[in-house]
Amino acid sequence: MKDTGDTANQDAGGRDPAAPAAPAGPHDRGPGPRRTSRAGAVLALATAAALALGGPAAAAPVDGAPEGAVAAQAPFLGVGSAPGGTADGGPEDPTGGPDPAAEADDRDTGPGDDETGGVDAAELDAFIAAHLERVGLPGATVAVTRGDRVVYTGGYGHDGNGEPLRADSPMRIASLSKSMTALAVMQLVEDGAVGLDDPVRDHLPEFTTADPRSDLITVRQLLDQSSGMSDRGHPDVAGSPQPATLTEAVARLRDAELTSAPGERWQYHNPNYQVAARLVEVVAGEPFAEYLERHVFAPAGMADTRSSGPDTPDAPGPGASGGARPEPAPGHIRAFGVNVPVAEPPSFGTGSGDVVSTAEDMARWLILQADGGRAPGGERLLSAAAVELTHTPSAPGGRYGLGWMRRGPADGASGTQVWHGGVVSTYSSYQVLVPGTGYGVVALFNSGITLTENDTWGLVEGVLDLTEGRTPAGAGSSLWKVDAAFGAATLTVAGLGVLGVRRSGAWAGRRAGLPRWRTALRLLPYALPPLLFPLVNPLLTWVMGGREGTWLQRFYGIPAELAFVAATALVCLAVLAARTVQLLRAARRPAGAVGAADAPAPSGPADGAAGTGW
Repeated sequence: MKDTGDTANQDAGGRDPAAPAAPAGPHDRGPGPRRTSRAGAVLALATAAALALGGPAAAAPVDGAPEGAVAAQAPFLGVGSAPGGTADGGPEDPTGGPDPAAEADDRDTGPGDDETGGVDAAELDAFIAAHLERVGLPGATVAVTRGDRVVYTGGYGHDGNGEPLRADSPMRIASLSKSMTALAVMQLVEDGAVGLDDPVRDHLPEFTTADPRSDLITVRQLLDQSSGMSDRGHPDVAGSPQPATLTEAVARLRDAELTSAPGERWQYHNPNYQVAARLVEVVAGEPFAEYLERHVFAPAGMADTRSSGPDTPDAPGPGASGGARPEPAPGHIRAFGVNVPVAEPPSFGTGSGDVVSTAEDMARWLILQADGGRAPGGERLLSAAAVELTHTPSAPGGRYGLGWMRRGPADGASGTQVWHGGVVSTYSSYQVLVPGTGYGVVALFNSGITLTENDTWGLVEGVLDLTEGRTPAGAGSSLWKVDAAFGAATLTVAGLGVLGVRRSGAWAGRRAGLPRWRTALRLLPYALPPLLFPLVNPLLTWVMGGREGTWLQRFYGIPAELAFVAATALVCLAVLAARTVQLLRAARRPAGAVGAADAPAPSGPADGAAGTGW
């Protein structure tokens, strides 16, 4: 998974766009009573190797990085720059990949270099199209702004239904939604209805936790993620049943424990923003989705943007163009060099990550942010001072503001950047403002959490390079290589399993008359992977700082790795069962009666040597 920018499904915002590369797992042979079967040692250690390769980002089921994974997910969290990919490009996208020619008519190339005083739109178009083809992403929509102007918008590749993506295609923006929730709260602050440093319970008495210190949590601490609530104290459960409303989401916090005093630590936690959204509902006296529609999206000219939670009305709001807005097409998971369209697993993210928007609308959002709260049409939604406050870090650690993050040269950026990222299982997103140049970039992808975010962040980084006169690195993807390695390992394990089952009779025959404890010791390594497999998901939850996920969400993030772990467990179980059955059959035979199928080969290698360890 990739902050706050977001990480790990609903969002865990806060991710820094690059998760670490997977370290190599152990492959040493373990000791045996006499000699060790090479294949047995591989299988006994396979689960540990797969977990080592899984990496924190892969385990995250939602956008954003939890507090425990900050160091591992630098760009999402604004803690470092995203490392480049490998020099080699990935395989051609079997699903068809982006076709630059097919989408050319759907792109607004905007003014040229002379008109913008900066990057040429044709350069942007060529780079983005080439990047998607090079790394094998299924699709993306992109917008570039400068000050109060749209420099470029475009759609690339295809959606989950095979249709070309356009700049007005609906996309899940995940944790970028947090910046919109923060603006809604700031509107109430400017109206005098709420104070940023008011205790939340002054305006939302229903908010309570199992820790009395939660009475001290302020509105500001919800928005800058320093409330003391975290995934460890209240797992952001991604499975069913999900809350149906913000009221239910807040009620579930009654059993939550604080893992730090309010204001003491920055800990990315989606429920912070669900509480903030519920506060807007109560103070404004209208459903949160309707508030966003009337006070944010409509005046900003974002006619194709909406909160898409389960309690959101189906009918379009005042700012919508006629008719119900279309739903996003299925996004994709990336496995073994193939982009597979799948439905987004159900999750609750109202206020924290459920907004659906388009690149064109997000360009208007960036202009509003860059122009001090004034929408492209001239209407002011927020004062310039309030907008700047949302962009200014206030949480411990000095990076997270109110729905936005800040990074600079110390984090690997060329200059100060105000940004946020988002990721769910099948979509991901970034928004970046560069005050020094006036440029803004938003990139929306219809592929979700993966082992690394180099492929998606690399596009954003390349666009930023072009806006600042640098040549993008043009690195390829490493993800398909990791998947290829795991795919080869999975096939190898499966082949060894077939061989082990077929030779189980001979294996049992060679153990006739041996002490049972010695035979049991030889079977023990095969029992470990099946026994440890149920612990994989809890272990991933622990690695991710308490961020829970269903098995389906874990698989969406690291399909090749989990396929290897599951295959190892199943193969070991099959070999274990086959050998046990053969041992029982051998025990029932009269002494000296050995079937032809069970007799060891007269001139084969000794037990434990290559070729007979199974």
